[in-house]
Amino acid sequence: MGATDSEPRPGRRNGGRSRVVLAMVGDKWSLLVVCNLSQGPRRFTELKRGIDGISQRMLTVTLRGLERDGIVTRTIHNVMPPHVSYELTPLGRTLREATVPLLEWTIEHLADVDSARARYDTRADTPPVPAGDRSGNGEAEVRPVTG
Repeated sequence: MGATDSEPRPGRRNGGRSRVVLAMVGDKWSLLVVCNLSQGPRRFTELKRGIDGISQRMLTVTLRGLERDGIVTRTIHNVMPPHVSYELTPLGRTLREATVPLLEWTIEHLADVDSARARYDTRADTPPVPAGDRSGNGEAEVRPVTG
């Protein structure tokens, strides 16, 4: 065991507050927004085009949450017509760096996950996946960690 009884375990030393941050960055859209902003500032419409399947409302909600948490900044440009751009903060760039291995793993193993799901779904001894646990395109629904 690496930790002793006197050493706090991850997620306990801060009263579970880490779960709040993990839920924010682990939601369905936040990391995709962060990934899209890694190339530099983007306008709302550029982000929407770059993230397949995100609705305008969900992008707005996600950007507001990331701005509140200090991950992105929102800049209003006083030009005609006026426009708004979003950019990663220094904190947001550290999040991007921390999640690169996860995003690379995801891309590398998409086919493996698809194959495992297909094998599971065709087994006679497994119950069907409950409604709501899968989106219409076969992707698992991502839910924030609670409790």
